[in-house]
Parts: sequence; C-alpha cells; structure tokens
Amino acid sequence: MQQLLNSSPDVTCVATPTRRSLTTRAAQSFVAGAAVLALLGCETTQTQRDTGTGSLIGALGGALLGGALDGKDGAEKGVLIGAAAGAIGGHIWSTRMQEQKAAMEKATQGTGITVVKTDDNRLKLDIPSDVSFESGRYAVSPAFGTILGTFASSLMANPVSVVVIEGHTDSVGSAASNMRLSQDRALSTRDYLAAKGVAMARMSTKGYGETSPTADNAAANGRALNRRVEIFVAEPAPQR
Repeated sequence: MQQLLNSSPDVTCVATPTRRSLTTRAAQSFVAGAAVLALLGCETTQTQRDTGTGSLIGALGGALLGGALDGKDGAEKGVLIGAAAGAIGGHIWSTRMQEQKAAMEKATQGTGITVVKTDDNRLKLDIPSDVSFESGRYAVSPAFGTILGTFASSLMANPVSVVVIEGHTDSVGSAASNMRLSQDRALSTRDYLAAKGVAMARMSTKGYGETSPTADNAAANGRALNRRVEIFVAEPAPQR
C-alpha cells in the first residue's frame, strides 16, 4: 500500500480482456486518487487526509468487487462508487472526533490534563490526581468537577461516541486497597458525568490499581503521575 501511495500519477495502466481487469479509465481514476492522497501529506487538515485515504481505499475495494461481479464495467463503476463511499465515511468519522478533541482541549486548557489521539483512533484524557482527587480519596474535587461539566457538554454534542474511564494508583498501600481505590475513582468520574446528562449506557469503567504505572513509584513525582484517571472517547466503527 505504501508503494501505491508513493507511485507517480503518470503511471499507465492497460486494460486486459479478462473479466476481472480494470479498464483504463477506472485505473486512471484510482491512480489519480493515489496522487491526490500523496499531496494531502502537505498543507491539509486531518479531516482532508482521512477523507483522501477513505476515498482511495474505497476505490480499490470497489474496483475489485465490481470487477469480480461484472467484469470491466463493474470495475469502473466500483471505482467511482467506492471512492465516494470511502470519502464520505472518512470525513464523518474524523470530523466528529476532531470536534470532540477540540472541545476536550478547550475544557482542559491550563489544567495539566493532556488530550491525545491514540493509535486506534480514540481520544484520551490523562488526568493527574492533583487535578482530580485528593490523596487516598475518590470524591471528585471541585476543580475536576468543573472540567467534567464542560467535558460532559462535549459528549452530549457527539451522542454516538462511547466513553471508557480507567482508574490508576501509585504503589503506596496494599495492592487490594489500591485496586478498590482505582475502581472507586473511575466510578465517581462516571457518576459525575451521568449527573450532567451523559447516558450511563455510553460509559464503562475499569480499575487497574497499581498495575499500570507510567512513572517510577520510587520517586514522589513519579507516584503523583501514577495516581490518575484516564478517559477514552471513541466513535464506534459502523456495522457492516
């Protein structure tokens, strides 16, 4: 696929008389899509890049399926239909998630909370304990409550997204008590969002206790980083 994306747009594809071959016109449409996608790596938004990727992948899939079912005519139609469907699907996904990300960044600006996009297309809020909970406690702090209120509004604006809330602790105390504390913190965060109008059915929680540190528990600043809640937001892939 990388070779396809890097290929020159003036490559000539020749149609063969076999039933499953692409016509010259269909192949040119696909190569043109590859050239556009290569250009999208320059001065474009993430939405435009995702749209271009969806279009190219859709064109390839449409061409192969159409060619298998209806020869060269089906391949040509498949390129056009697949490209359109791929572009629409990519745009809808990335636009919603970009809007969600922008809202989350606005809600957490200047708080020490980080908002990142994960490799599996989820948005992640990493919330340190000095923002969210007092040491050894799971009641949502006033500062964290303000952030969650704004965050809840952004979730309401994207009702198809789902939320996973994960609690973590440092290694101080027993493993069993830390597991309970991490679970309680995740549940408190969920309940606060629910009180602000986010449907319970959209949210799931999990506590990891001290089992998933991001820093060294031997140092005070490392323990502070490990006492955290992580919130993941994702838009489920459409059912096929």
